[in-house]
Order: sequence, then structure tokens, then C-alpha cells
Amino acid sequence: MADFNYETDVEVRFQDLDIAGHVNNAVYVTYLEEARVGYLGDVLGVTEPEAVNAVIANLEIDYHRPVRDDTHVTVALRTLEPGEASIPMEYEIRADGAVAATAETVMVTVDFETGETQPLPDSWRDRIEEYEGH
Repeated sequence: MADFNYETDVEVRFQDLDIAGHVNNAVYVTYLEEARVGYLGDVLGVTEPEAVNAVIANLEIDYHRPVRDDTHVTVALRTLEPGEASIPMEYEIRADGAVAATAETVMVTVDFETGETQPLPDSWRDRIEEYEGH
């Protein structure tokens, strides 16, 4: 497994399961969101939803193995080098320690009134550099 500085545990809920007893593929996106929101609060210091002027512009998931209801799930997250208005993130969804899925997102900061991208806040860039080392 690759190096990830940030990890969060996710509880598998009954409603997450499909008819085969596996976590439904769409639920993985919610698990990624839980990790991302945690990272925003814990690392970037963003604790109020209205303070996040950002959207997910790209999302890719590769599924490696199913996750069942009795599984301990951890989502690991790291950010790559931020762009002018974007933060690329990589994830591992781990089931009982084994990689069940890998994912990538790109979060883009926007002005919600105009819909235009806006530069990342300097505080975000500084905290990412301090936490991730880039």
C-alpha cells in the first residue's frame, strides 16, 4: 500500500448493501466524501460547509474486491500537488486492511455566484504543503 497521511474509519450501514450483501458501488462515492470532508476539517481547518467554495470536477474509481457488511472499512486519502484552483486527491478504500478500491478526485474552487474558478485560498495551500510535504 502506498503512503497516505490521512485515514478515517467508515461504518458500513445496512442501507449501503446491495442484494448480494456487498456495499453498492455508488456508496463508495459517499465513503470518499466522508474522508474528504474529514480531511477538509482536520487538515485544512474548514469546519463550516459554507466555507468550502469547491466542487468535485472529476471522479474515477477502480473496484478491486467487494466490501461486505461485516468488514472494517478505512478510507486513506492524500493530496497531490495543488493547481491554481484545484486539489487532486488519491484514495484507497480498505476492507479489513486489503485494498478494495482506489479512486481519484479533483476538487476545484469556484465562485458560486459567477460559476468561475477562483484561486485556492493561501491557507489551504500552506496547510497542504505542511501536511503532505509538497
